[in-house]
Amino acid sequence: MLKVIYMFEYVNLSYLDSISDGDSDFQKEVIQVFLEQIPRFLNNMRKYLSENDNEMLMREAHTAKSSVLVFMMEDTGNLFKAIKQLAEKNQTENISEMIDQIDAALQGASRELTDYIKTI
Repeated sequence: MLKVIYMFEYVNLSYLDSISDGDSDFQKEVIQVFLEQIPRFLNNMRKYLSENDNEMLMREAHTAKSSVLVFMMEDTGNLFKAIKQLAEKNQTENISEMIDQIDAALQGASRELTDYIKTI
């Protein structure tokens, strides 16, 4: 059987493929959980930033970073890491723009993953 290789701009599924051992049901489940988490991550981060709740902002950034790294979104993971570090130092002035960058990447990832799960 010929395996189709998908080319993505935002995500890389090689890690997911390796941990799923080709189990498409497991892949779908992981992807669907991630797709459900995306709006929560963004909404919570914006909420915590507006409330100056740096502790919760750091926690949310940490959790979100782990999730995006499953899809090998290194640049987005680095943005989450930077947000966590800035919030820890109470240097939040650039975090809103960083969240906007993350939002754009996660929207792209969401489109790619939504299309992908239709094919497996």
